[in-house]
Amino acid sequence: MERIQDCRILIVDDNRNLQQMVKDILSKEGFAKIDAVSCCRECREYLETTEPELILLDVGLPDGDGFSLMQQIRQKSQVPVLFLSARDEDADRLLGLGLGADDYITKPFLPRELVLRVTAVLKRAWFPIAKKRKEEMLFLGETAVDLQSGTVEGKDGSAQLTAKELTILRKLAENRGRIVTFDAITQGVWNDYYYGYENTLMVHIRRLREKVEKNPSSPEWILTVRGLGYKLK
Repeated sequence: MERIQDCRILIVDDNRNLQQMVKDILSKEGFAKIDAVSCCRECREYLETTEPELILLDVGLPDGDGFSLMQQIRQKSQVPVLFLSARDEDADRLLGLGLGADDYITKPFLPRELVLRVTAVLKRAWFPIAKKRKEEMLFLGETAVDLQSGTVEGKDGSAQLTAKELTILRKLAENRGRIVTFDAITQGVWNDYYYGYENTLMVHIRRLREKVEKNPSSPEWILTVRGLGYKLK
């Protein structure tokens, strides 16, 4: 997800007019993935096949209450939940939050309040994860490398980096666009100086290129800087 508006939102409320009103409010703010169900049973069935990023949950439902439904949801998922409820008593609000809800809004509410609270919950819940995940990925054209697991996914299939290949690539990625000297690489990989590791480093670089380059013999991304080291374009 690159934007808040890319998140999928599920409305659980038996009031069709309110469902449509919430859809209209959020759609005007750019949210396009908005689904709605009217009871606990429909919500459970929906969650068996679809994973929303946020649930807007009414407390009073025709076949149960939102508090019990949330407890059932929490047994399988940590999806953020924002209660939309006509119950404005402190006891109900505290119960909802105590069960693990991310927020609690009482009806009627201002459209701007709904937008601000939905946006705040989504930012707290999802975008630190998305940002962290993005930082763990290295993209080399059509090839994607997971810098945590060492998995390489490309147009022609997948590959797995060895521990040393991954260490070398991380070192280059940390200094992307800059020359990383032979000594700096061998210090990072073997905790020693380049002397004595010339051939070993060349072998690892060659194998690394075979996994991430379209044409390893004419590399596009891992470039040799003659006499100095290597550079990740």
